[in-house]
Amino acid sequence: MKPKIIVYKKVDKKVLELIEETCEVIYFEKLDSQNYPLFLEELKDASGLIGSGLKVDHKFLEQAPQLKIVCNIAVGYDNLDLTALAERGIMATNTPDVLNDTVADTIMGLILATARRMPELDQWVKTGQWKSGLGEKWFGVDVHHKVLGIIGMGGIGSAVAKRAHYGFDMEILYHNRSRNSEAEQKYGATYCSLEELLKKSDFVCLMTPLTPETINLIGKREFELMKDTAIFINASRGKTVDEEALIYALQKGQIYGAGLDVFVQEPVNMDNPLLTMSNVVTLPHIGSATYETRFKMAMTAATNLVTGLQGDIPPNLINRK
Repeated sequence: MKPKIIVYKKVDKKVLELIEETCEVIYFEKLDSQNYPLFLEELKDASGLIGSGLKVDHKFLEQAPQLKIVCNIAVGYDNLDLTALAERGIMATNTPDVLNDTVADTIMGLILATARRMPELDQWVKTGQWKSGLGEKWFGVDVHHKVLGIIGMGGIGSAVAKRAHYGFDMEILYHNRSRNSEAEQKYGATYCSLEELLKKSDFVCLMTPLTPETINLIGKREFELMKDTAIFINASRGKTVDEEALIYALQKGQIYGAGLDVFVQEPVNMDNPLLTMSNVVTLPHIGSATYETRFKMAMTAATNLVTGLQGDIPPNLINRK
């Protein structure tokens, strides 16, 4: 008898076909108030769960007594209570590495768009304001040969460093829990304290995972340390930044601008002051959102699921003993 698994996110049919070779699949393209009761009913005897964003904690797991593996279609896993999963012997997996290049492309796009004021000037053209040559008040700032500070030199941070070093001749500073010798050797990255990075960088790129230690990692003090010409980029998680402190820093001219792919609340509230600021570029958490990469992520998650249910160690197991 095939183990029952639940897919609670829309995925390509090829992903479903891979799982269906060894599992009975219950498929929900999207969970909502109407189908959630049915989801909970199916969960009672499900062995596997695959999707992203669903909060899996003690309360949730009480309704899933047969669960053996939970597979996130994402690199982040702050939605998973790893302690609760470990207590029940349930495996948890994510999809690292496969999305590194795509997210790094998004980050470089944010850097360029914010520095050169591209969204602002796009609207300037489209609203008919381009009637003569571009005056100095519309000038942006250079990206090439500037100092890029990366907070969190993991796979994505390294991919950003690669683009910045080879594509834009940028000097790379980084702060991380541990030294990244590969980034130092390949991209000339220099390890430094967070304080030094903030003081010296023209662009500050935050790429840390969301953990209890990184909540509000960047706040009032950190923005005060930055140059008033600095551009702040966040493509990690919204809660890694004190959003009120960011708003204040932008309003008071403590920093030049910001490029944001993430917010404390998503979708972002329309009354959020960040949405009214011309020196802030905002994106709807598009980091890895290309068809090619999302397909690869789903296939990676499916491979993790099938491998785990077959009694082997999934390639991307998070909660190893």
